[in-house]
Amino acid sequence: MQLADVPAIMILVGLAAYMALAGADFGTGVWELATPRSPRGLAIRDEAHNAMGPVWEANHVWLIFLLVVCWTAYPTAFASIFSTLSIPFFFAVVGIILRGSAYALRAAAVTRREEGLIDDVFSLSSIVTPFFLGAAIGGIASGRVPVGNAAGNMLTSWVNPTSLIVGAIAVAAAAHLAAVYLAADSARAGKVELVRAFRTRAMLSGVAAGALAIAGLVVVHSDAPGLFDGLTGGAGLVAVVISGLSGLLTLALVWYGRYEPARVAGALAVAAVIAGWAAAQQPYILPGLTVHAAAADRNVLIAVLVTAGVGALVLVPSLALLFGLKLRGRFDRVVLHEAGVAGGERRRARRAPAALLLLPLVAGAALTVFAGSAWGVGLGIGLLVAFVAGGFVLLAGDMVENASG
Repeated sequence: MQLADVPAIMILVGLAAYMALAGADFGTGVWELATPRSPRGLAIRDEAHNAMGPVWEANHVWLIFLLVVCWTAYPTAFASIFSTLSIPFFFAVVGIILRGSAYALRAAAVTRREEGLIDDVFSLSSIVTPFFLGAAIGGIASGRVPVGNAAGNMLTSWVNPTSLIVGAIAVAAAAHLAAVYLAADSARAGKVELVRAFRTRAMLSGVAAGALAIAGLVVVHSDAPGLFDGLTGGAGLVAVVISGLSGLLTLALVWYGRYEPARVAGALAVAAVIAGWAAAQQPYILPGLTVHAAAADRNVLIAVLVTAGVGALVLVPSLALLFGLKLRGRFDRVVLHEAGVAGGERRRARRAPAALLLLPLVAGAALTVFAGSAWGVGLGIGLLVAFVAGGFVLLAGDMVENASG
């Protein structure tokens, strides 16, 4: 692996995180739209709406992250993709804006009718965004985005069989993840009727997503044979198999009421699909443009990695705290606590290893910036990663302890 490959891996990680986390948020809108406004249906709608409250804005951090890394590390590819695919990305952004506005306005609704209209806007925009993002990815994966400013066809680059099936898969996967996550949240809160409702939805949407994935392979075979060959051989095939097995495991875990591990299995299925796409397309980002050829200058790549590493020191522990509190149900009720003496002693004991983290920070930064060889830069990046990982462990542990008592 070379320096130019690292930002690409970061982009894939960001995309996987966005699909697994924000994708589930979009999926809640699917279930709000598909649920009638009966008393039982309103309870399902309210649960779907309230469950995403603490995290939906934070989940968009991953979209911002991958966009910034893409345009900084691979400017030619970024310009080509976002100029040719400007239409689907425009509709995706409109969906995000409408969805956020509807979510905020729902609290101001006076009547159930007003609330229902706002919910419909929220639901439709929640379908629009993953579909158009999926259509854009389908256009890239099928080789319809050439290198150059708006060099591809503005319509057929995303209105084609591969793009349409990928868009449909994105919506189905989002709905499936949302149902799995909501079943887990409802089970934690002891809401038996809601658990049954979301369990049924998780099973049905999982089967639908699997069927669409199989149909997608058939479509890709005829529409994008190069992509099909990559998905059915080598690392691409391994990723596809892992995704399929993870999807089946998710359904089995949901069936037996093991909702917390089902969250992990469902997210793994999504991440494996993204990994399979990357493996099938390597070493190219766009037709004729490899990752190495598209990469920015070495100094720019180093700046991107150092900035991302330092930013991760703040971002990752913060997200770990947020999701830790969410998964433990701390947002379900107000909990008061006092810090114990033992907790203070543990925090004092962590000061020494925290000071030691300055060593990999200083050494890693010096090697990354000033080393004249590839191995030196690689060692420097490794030390910076060790610094970020160590800081994450210490800070996340401290913040979770402060929050939980």
